[in-house]
Amino acid sequence: MANIGDYRKDFDILNSGDYVYFDNAATSQRPNQVLDAISNFYRTANANPLRGLYDWSMAATEMYEDSRRVVADFIGANSPEEIIFTRNTSESLNLVAYSYGLDNVSEGDEVVISVMEHHSNILPWQMVCKKKNAKLVYLEPDEEGVISKEEYESKITDRTKVVAIGHVSNVMGVTNPVKEIAAYAKSKGAIVVVDGAQSTPHMKVNVQELGADFFAFSGHKMLGPMGIGVLYGRKELLENMSPFLTGGEMIEYVTRTDATYAELPHKFEAGTVNASGAVGLAEAIRYLQNVGFEAIEAQEQKLTALLMEGMSKLPYIKIYGSKDPTKHCGIVTFTIEGVHPHDISSVLNDDHVCIRAGHHCAQPLMQFIGAGSTARASLYFYNTEEEVKIFLEKLAKVREVMGYGA
Repeated sequence: MANIGDYRKDFDILNSGDYVYFDNAATSQRPNQVLDAISNFYRTANANPLRGLYDWSMAATEMYEDSRRVVADFIGANSPEEIIFTRNTSESLNLVAYSYGLDNVSEGDEVVISVMEHHSNILPWQMVCKKKNAKLVYLEPDEEGVISKEEYESKITDRTKVVAIGHVSNVMGVTNPVKEIAAYAKSKGAIVVVDGAQSTPHMKVNVQELGADFFAFSGHKMLGPMGIGVLYGRKELLENMSPFLTGGEMIEYVTRTDATYAELPHKFEAGTVNASGAVGLAEAIRYLQNVGFEAIEAQEQKLTALLMEGMSKLPYIKIYGSKDPTKHCGIVTFTIEGVHPHDISSVLNDDHVCIRAGHHCAQPLMQFIGAGSTARASLYFYNTEEEVKIFLEKLAKVREVMGYGA
């Protein structure tokens, strides 16, 4: 079994200079194996999948559908037919809102989400509720980001038709009790939509065990390429949903006045598909499985503990979320007294340290915690203790650079 540090050699960008990359919650880096898989597709099978009866097209089709099987196995889907390839998590969640939500939410119904959601899991449900004259209900966490049993049982009622919840918060790093929330939601007759963008790269996910009716995630946060995402949906739900996008390949037959749609999963994949992206995602999954989620979680927790311990020694820093490093999923969101988060990021960038600053596409949460914006350092398994040390050294000098003195 390889040492966790041995995998860093596969990431050329991480070894090409003196940059410390701590913005993994936004997008991860890609190992050479993923880049090679994408290149190999274009070099050996560059043709439209599903459309040609010649060798290259059939090879492209096989590579594309094999990628779907890899994804299905990875998240515990019952069938590859339950895997829809999209551009990203945002498109996946919009697909559910438009194709399921608009047809199944009625006036007087309720949709329950949390105040911690990424905008991608807020705006689609705002749209559904406005169009259907339904009510959008927000779950609120405690100061550590935990949604209590009392909170979700008081907000999910017989009027609830959809519960849409992030598996892991992209700001607080907290892992929500999705399994328990899903079980309670189903006891009330609701379906459960899970935003898995921040969980899938860091922990083993099984959609059956979670109780998810729909589960969305992105390739670019888990070593895969940009522009490829996944929507898992229970087959019986997908079969009864109308397509989100229409056009080529998602049809069975078209006349001047009507059309019949293709079988799952192609009904939801209009136009030329992102075959190279799917191939890259499948290779990323194989890579993560080779590393092992147990090793990934252990490395992230070790680094997060070092990071938070060092930051706690700086009295002007406020860390949001739990004081327990094991409950951050590699995400540490913070502010520095007297310094705007954008200035924190800019000063650190001058020292080749890359973090995120702003509202993190979670403005309702920012309003809830009373912060206009925050800074966020997010770790992945290929980061190192030396990088944490560098980050802490540079962070300690931010206020001095901004004119506060040593």
